[in-house]
Amino acid sequence: MNLKEIDYKHLFERGLQGTHLFNNWLDKSRYADFIVLLALRLYLVPVLWMAGSEKFMNFTETAEWFGNSDGGLGLPLPYLMVFLVALIEVLGAIFLLIGFSVRVISIPLMVIMIIAGVMVHLKNGWLAIATGSGLFATDRTRAAIESLEQAKSILQQFSNYDVLTENGSFVVLNNGMEFAATYFIMLLVLFFYGGGRYVSIDYWLSKRYTQDE
Repeated sequence: MNLKEIDYKHLFERGLQGTHLFNNWLDKSRYADFIVLLALRLYLVPVLWMAGSEKFMNFTETAEWFGNSDGGLGLPLPYLMVFLVALIEVLGAIFLLIGFSVRVISIPLMVIMIIAGVMVHLKNGWLAIATGSGLFATDRTRAAIESLEQAKSILQQFSNYDVLTENGSFVVLNNGMEFAATYFIMLLVLFFYGGGRYVSIDYWLSKRYTQDE
C-alpha cells in the first residue's frame, strides 16, 4: 500500500472513537468512587486515634512541652490547648470511622495539621525519615545518615545486629513536613467530598432528610 493512500483522517477518527469508548468504560468505575473516601477515612483513623490518645496518656508532659517557650511550642493555656487538640483528634478518629460529620470535623483537624506543620515540622524540612540523597535531602538529613551509619557500625561490631534488626531496619526520624502535609491533603479531600456514599452515616442522614423535604 502506498503511504499516500493511507486515510489518516479515518485512522484519527478511529483513535478518537476508541479513546471515547475507553473513557466511557473508565467512567463506570465511578460507581465505586466511595471506596476512595472510605480508604482515606480508614487510613486516618489510627493516625488520629494514636495522636489524641497519646496526648491524653501523657497529658502533663505534653502540656509542659506545649507551654515551654524554650525548646517547646510556647503556646498560651497549654493544658487547655492539649485537651482541645487531643479531644479533636480522638473525636476525629471516631467520626471518620463511622462517617459522621466528616466535612465538619475535617476543618479543625486541618487547622491542627497546619499548626503542627508550621510550628513543629517546618524547620526540619520536608522528609519525615532522614535520607542522605535525593531531591529533598538536606545537610541535616545527610548528617543524620552519617551518624546512623556510625551507629550501625558500632552495633554490628559489638552486638548481634541481625537479631536487633530482625523486626525492621534502623532509621533516623527527621520529623519533617511530609506526614503533616500528607494528612492535610487527605483531610482536604474529605472536606470537599465528605465521607462518601453508602459507607458513611452522613450519606444516610442526608438521603433521609432530603427525602423528607
